[in-house]
Amino acid sequence: MVGTFWLVLGGCGTAVFAAVQIATADTRDIPVGVGYLGVAIAFGLTVLTGAYAFGHISGGHFNPAVTVGAAVAGRLPWTKAPVYIVSQVVGGLIAGALILVVASGKDGFEATGRMAANGYGANSPDGYGLLSALLIEIVLTAIFVWVILGSTDRRAPAGFAPAAIGLTLTLIHLISIPVTNTSVNPARSTAVAFFNGDGAPGQLWLFWAAPIAGALVAGALYGPLFGERARSATR
Repeated sequence: MVGTFWLVLGGCGTAVFAAVQIATADTRDIPVGVGYLGVAIAFGLTVLTGAYAFGHISGGHFNPAVTVGAAVAGRLPWTKAPVYIVSQVVGGLIAGALILVVASGKDGFEATGRMAANGYGANSPDGYGLLSALLIEIVLTAIFVWVILGSTDRRAPAGFAPAAIGLTLTLIHLISIPVTNTSVNPARSTAVAFFNGDGAPGQLWLFWAAPIAGALVAGALYGPLFGERARSATR
């Protein structure tokens, strides 16, 4: 719960507070916000720091899709998955509420459409449609789960998993912020959708269905493609 709180606060908070900022010098407006690059880095840093802080406690699950992928791959008992997922959603919602309260302290702030929600069509940052959103979220979530499973495999170099996972999430955001504002995480999407309004709650189904589908694929295929049995078969 705390890890997901940190992910949403760091990532979505950066998008809401710092992505678009304008400073005025004489008569000119100068953009000083962090933009897409800064938001992508913020999400990567939250996962990197969160995984180092909480990985030894809970496995560092801040994402229902990761939990599902780990369960399918046999890394987590299915009986624990519901507790993980509920905790992730609760942590995300608390962070979303905190972002809203802080943002509301700025004169003229309007939450509708400005809470870093995910979306497609009119709610996509660059106007990408449903099929594009569905495909990118499935594929990128599958890759993200593969990286997590691979970097935490007992054969992988010890101690480097959080860095690999954080850098992967940064790259994923660089790819897909223009398409969907990047979910690959149903808890992150849920955290701000209802505060954002503007069609985001009605599109939330996709940001549960697509990441979970990608995680199911990744969890099911990790063993056959990259597991020890697959490696032995190539010798």
